[in-house]
Order: sequence, then C-alpha cells, then structure tokens
Amino acid sequence: MRNGTTSLRKLAFIGNYVPRRCGIATFTTDVCESVAREAPDVDCVAAAMNDTAEGYHYPDRVRFEVAQNDLDEYRQLADFLNLGRVDLVCIQHEYGIFGGPAGSHLLLTQRRLRMPVVTTLHTVLREPNDLQRQVLVELCGLSDRVIVMSERSRRYLGDIYNVPAAKVDLIHHGIPDMPFVDPNFYKDLFGVEGRRVILTFGLLSPNKGIENVIRALPAVIERFPDAVYIALGVTHPHVKREKGEEYRISLQRLARELHVSDHVVFHNRYVDINELCQFLGAADIYVTPYLNAAQAVSGTLAYAAGTGKAVVSTPYWYAEELLAEGRGRLVPFSEHTAMAETLVGLFTNEAERHTMRKQAYAFGRQMIWKEVARSYLDTFKRAADERMRSPVFVDRAADEDQMDMDLPEIKLEHLLTLTDDTGIIQHARSTVPNLSEGYSTDDNSRALIVSLRALEHEEDPVVLHRLASRYLAFIDFAFNPKNRRFRNFLGYDRRWLEESGSEDSHARALWSLGTVVGAAHNDAFVALAMNLFDMALHAVELFSSPRAWAYTLLGVCSYIRRFPGASNARRVREGLARRLLDLHKAVATDDWPWFEQSLSYANARLSQALIRAGNEMGDQQMVDVGLRTLDWLIRIQTGESGSFSPIANSGWRRGAPRARFDQQPLEAQSTIEACFRAWRVTGDQRWRRAMTTTFEWFLGRNDLGLPVYDYATGGCHDGLHAEGVNINEGAESTLAFLGSLLTLRYAKTVGGEEDR
Repeated sequence: MRNGTTSLRKLAFIGNYVPRRCGIATFTTDVCESVAREAPDVDCVAAAMNDTAEGYHYPDRVRFEVAQNDLDEYRQLADFLNLGRVDLVCIQHEYGIFGGPAGSHLLLTQRRLRMPVVTTLHTVLREPNDLQRQVLVELCGLSDRVIVMSERSRRYLGDIYNVPAAKVDLIHHGIPDMPFVDPNFYKDLFGVEGRRVILTFGLLSPNKGIENVIRALPAVIERFPDAVYIALGVTHPHVKREKGEEYRISLQRLARELHVSDHVVFHNRYVDINELCQFLGAADIYVTPYLNAAQAVSGTLAYAAGTGKAVVSTPYWYAEELLAEGRGRLVPFSEHTAMAETLVGLFTNEAERHTMRKQAYAFGRQMIWKEVARSYLDTFKRAADERMRSPVFVDRAADEDQMDMDLPEIKLEHLLTLTDDTGIIQHARSTVPNLSEGYSTDDNSRALIVSLRALEHEEDPVVLHRLASRYLAFIDFAFNPKNRRFRNFLGYDRRWLEESGSEDSHARALWSLGTVVGAAHNDAFVALAMNLFDMALHAVELFSSPRAWAYTLLGVCSYIRRFPGASNARRVREGLARRLLDLHKAVATDDWPWFEQSLSYANARLSQALIRAGNEMGDQQMVDVGLRTLDWLIRIQTGESGSFSPIANSGWRRGAPRARFDQQPLEAQSTIEACFRAWRVTGDQRWRRAMTTTFEWFLGRNDLGLPVYDYATGGCHDGLHAEGVNINEGAESTLAFLGSLLTLRYAKTVGGEEDR
C-alpha cells in the first residue's frame, strides 16, 4: 500500500452506497473508490445499509447488506467483518441512516469489531438531545480516530462531546477534479446558450429553501431578462415516500404565480458524476439557499465551490467556513430580497465574480478525491499504528453479559389484527378478536406507547404513524369534559359503559399522553396530547391508588423532559413522588420492604416511577428506595432455576401462601422496564442481566418450559396456568410482549448511567 501502510491489506467501508440515492451513498462510494485507486494493492470492500426491503442492485464492491432497522443484522455484520479478516473499518456516520433511536443500532456492530475503526462524522450537532449525545460519545469512544470535514465540527466534538482533539482529523469533503473553464463551454449541452445560468442541485426536500431563489427571480429577471434558474435533482426518496411530489409541485406553482415559469427549469433526474460535472460547468452562479444553520457539511456546496463556481449561499455552518476569505457570498436565511440583490450584483460585476471563482478553485485543489484519499490513508495508518501500540482486549464473555442474545423480530401482524378503525380491541379468542368485549382506554393507552416506541426504532413508520393516530384519537374520545375524567370501557357499538373509568385507567391515559409529549415528532399529536394532559392531570391529586400515582409519574416525567418549565406538572411530580415515598416509610419492614401489605399486578411500576422521578428531581432517597424495592421484587420472583416466576394474577398478601399461577405477561413487562430504568440510572449491569432473564419468560424459560410468545402471529398468549398456556392472545398480553421486546432491543444498543 502507498503511504507506507503496508500492514493494511483489506479495508471495509460502512455506510450507504450507490445506486441508493442520497448524499451519504455518493460519498461512501466516492471515498471507497478513491482509496482503492490510490492503494491498488489493498482490497477495498463495503457494507451497505438498506432502507427498503428489496434493497438495491449494488456493485461487486458491496459484500454485505444490512436492513437498516434489523438489530440482529448489525451483530452479523460485525461477525462478517471479523471473520473476513478485515484490517480496518471506516464508518460513514449520519443520523438517520442507521436504525434504532439516534442510530444506536450501529453501536452493537462497533462494540464487537476487533480491528481499528475510523469514523467520519457527517453531522456534529451543537444542541443534541440526551440520546444523540450519548450515542455520538460512545461512537467516538469506540473509534480509534474520528474524521470531520470542518473546523466547527472539530470544535464541537471537544466542547460538547469531550472528544480529545488529538483523536480528530480534519479532511475536507471530496470533489471531482474538473478544469477551470468558461461556463459558456457547456451551456449548449442543456439548451441555455447565451443565458445567465443559476444552478442548485441535490435531492429536493422542503429544507432546501429553493422557494426563496424563485421569489428572488422577478428582481433578477427585471435586470437580466436572460437569467435562468436550474433546479437539478429528484425528490428525496423519504420525502417522496411520505408526501409525494408536494414540494416540487409547490415550487412550480410559485413560479407560475410570480410569472417566472419561463426562467425556471426543473430537471427531475438523478444524474451521474459526469453529467453533474457538465451541469456545474454550465453554471455562472451556484446557489445553496438552505433554511437551517445546523448543517456541518454539504457535498453539493463542496462540489460547486471546489470546482470553481461563484457561490451564493445562506449562512449555514459549512457555508460560513468554506466560503470565507472571498470564496463566496452569504445572504441571510429566507431573505429573497437579499438573494436577488446579491445575484444581480454578481451578474453586474463580472470581475468580482471571476475573482471569487479563482479563489474557490484554488482552495478546492486540496479537496479533489485524489488528495482526500491520500489523507484518509494517512489517517488509516495512524489508527493502525496507534492500535498496534495500545492493543484492545475484547472480552467475549463480557459481551455475552451485555445481552448479546438473539431477539425475535418485531412483528406487528397481531397488533394490526386486534386494531380496527376505532382502536385496539381488548380480548381475543385464540387469535381472533372478541368483538363482544369491545375496547378499553387501558389497552389503547398501552398501544399508543408501544406504537410511539416502535416508531423510534423506525419500524414500518407509515403503519405505526397511522396506528398511533388511531390510539390517540381513542383517548381523546375517551375524555369526558363534564368531569374531566377518562372513561375506560367502550362497547363494540361505540357506546361508553361508564361516565368515568378507574383511577388506574385514567392514570394510564395520562402516562400515554405524557409519552406523546415527550417522544412524538408530530406537532399535531403533541398539541392534542398536551391539551388533554393538562385538563386531566389534576384529577389524580384526589386518587388513592399507588399504581395510579406511579403511572401518572411516568407520564409526568416524560412531559417534563420536553417542557422542563411546566410548573403544574412539576408540582404534581413532587406531590406524587412524596406520596409513594411516604407510603413506603409507613409500610415497609426489613422482611417486607414494600409499599403495601400485598403484591398484586404491575408491581414493579411503583419502583420504576420512584427511581425515575427521584433521579430527575435529584432526590437520592427516592432512587434508593426504588432500587431497594425492585431488588427485593426480583429476588422473590426468581425461581430455584434462576428463571423468572412472576407474582400470580390473584396477588400475594403478606403472611399468606403464595399462588404459583396464573402468571401474566404484564408482570414481565413491568419488571423489564423497571430494571431498564434502574440500569439507565445506575449503570449496574445486574439490572441488565435481570432484564434478559425476565424477557426469557416469554420465550419459554419459565415454570412450565413453554413459550408464551407466539412466533407465528407476533402476538402473546394471555398467561401461564398450571395446566398450560392460555391460548388467547389479547391486547394487554400482546402489547406487554411488544413493549418488552422494544425495551430489550433498545438496551442492546445504548449505554447505562443516564444523565443525572
């Protein structure tokens, strides 16, 4: 290998890859091919992420494909690379191309890789949420070296993510090597000879701001009637999947309204690099009118500036840096008047425009792919040399402790079977919905939480969004404005069977609404949930059920994470958490350290609520009580074989004999999610192991040795009886399994010790 990297014989690049249509796919392909040309003695291979079930027709360079949202395939990828004797892995990281919340599935691959890893960060957020920050910190921690494409990104890594500066290399975005030529040389290829050409290219989406260039055109055309604006590129596949060509059509309509249609050309095509270079060559001015400042890199801007175009851009991060020192002009966001003035000024002053072009082209010489590939090879060599000096010991036994187990895939078939256009039906006869039992707010609240959590894993987003909307609509329908209480039971004829439901059902509704506020990305969902939550919250202050307090606390905590200044929610959180703590003080003894004189259902929710509320309130006493009660609860529910044996549905009163059956999925779910919270707060791996043991109850590691989960339908049986499995697969049980599975999948990809 050139650059003296003789020890590296096989390199693997992980990212998207052509023919997938996105910027990361283009970049991964270009960097892989460029490195292969610069180091012809090295075997360069790629692993590609698929965002569709059918995948893509990849070139031979791609040796492994990963379904974006299939967690197990991330583990398989690591095994494939380890066994394939890859010497170094280069990851192209961007939020949104890897599965799991904040792309956390990728961490499972990284933790298992045995060779040096170099990660290129295409986005470094200035204001990440907790999970985005956590994922990026671990991603960088697991990488031997990190590559960024701007000084701002390098600075943010140190200031925000505490990544050592010595670990970070700045390598510019690569560009094609084009000659510095007069734009008129190419214009006849596109029928614009003799015209002043303004160009934007890239995948179309509403954040591109193209409408602001169109709004600027009337003033430009008034001064230069020969001006034409070319918008080159297809609509982004994800945007097209969700909203079709709505954005492109709106741009065309705007051009007609402003009477500039004859001066706007939409090339709705995805062009290869050769044709792209021709379009770039024909442009007099290149424009990037993006709407969001928080963009760490732009491949389209790099191409345009580096190939010697006069560039006008809004002042997003990368543009501010790349276009400094006279290499381009910046205009304020969404200011079409300023855009028009700048375009007119550059067309008027040809000398200034030419000087800008030369300065950009000279700067871009370091960005051509040949130079970028050499810089990557230098970084690869440094990473390999540093790993050689400080080898990493991989403890495979420890990996097993980290929940390295195969999990069932997420199957929504039975959930869909139970859900109609009203909501989720409570019960089933075997796998057939029992319509005579109707619906409940309890189950629709559970279903809303599960659907939102599945959306975080990007599982069937269109279907899940529709389901979440239906369950939220049910809860809205359940609210009785006369007494500000949620009704619970609804007949199949859509008639309510009561004026208000139980305290617990009311609190479960609040829990689900708080989850919407804290987790949903749909503003309409959040607005509706906030309104219902605020109207229904104060009823809880009169409740006497500890479980209602706990459910409400979980919802309130999610609400406050989104809106920390919500005074009423904070007061309710303080009051309910104190009640739980005082209840424990009044009842608990050394041999019965519990909140009540009996154990009934969803017991672990009491511990979970106190752990979470105490952690977020900074009250260590609450956290300690929650952990202590949860530890006791796990110990009494662990059988001699080490398997999970939950409190029976009939409950267990202090001093009385304990029933062994009926065991129900709800207990397993509440225990798993409480252990997850304990692990997130403490970082103690025993809670993670307890999650695994409890989850295995669903899969057959239980008192009967029979699986409760139905692999065929994706549903879950209603429990274990002494005589066998309850064959019915109702809503509560199915949702309990799905919620538990989502928690386990999430726990496989994130670390412990939640921010205090």
